Amino acid sequence: MSKLPLALRALHRAELSLGRDLLMVADRHEADHEIRYVARDLARWPRIHVQRLAEVGAAHGAHLNADPHWSLPMLSKTSQKVSVALGRRPEPALLLLADLRRLHRKAAGASLDWEIVAQAAHAMQATDLLELSQQCHPQTLRIMRWANAQLKVHSPQAIAS
Repeated sequence: MSKLPLALRALHRAELSLGRDLLMVADRHEADHEIRYVARDLARWPRIHVQRLAEVGAAHGAHLNADPHWSLPMLSKTSQKVSVALGRRPEPALLLLADLRRLHRKAAGASLDWEIVAQAAHAMQATDLLELSQQCHPQTLRIMRWANAQLKVHSPQAIAS
């Protein structure tokens, strides 16, 4: 029996978690406009990935939720108010570094899950999954590179000040 549904569920969970964290970071760091808008913009990719995984996964025995809840409204509003109240104090800078590190790790984990699914799809000659991996995996890698680039931009000031 194939373990492909397990790999697809792990990837679905990783993309969902990555998307939720991008939205949380966008809300939490509302005062930093680059983080806010780019993170919110990047969050649409995991949302698309989750939907496409649910569509393709059903044919491979993985029944996945195509439209899960993406944010917690109460937490989101609270994070926005805290972000505005704190503005550009040094503590939010350290929080931003922690959030960017978490985003990078989650994107790296999702990337590894894409690689596992792509290799399994290749071995099983599942062209639909292989095409999905080839379309979505580069976007996950771009999220990881963005988080890394933001760490390079924000860490000197956050640590040295």
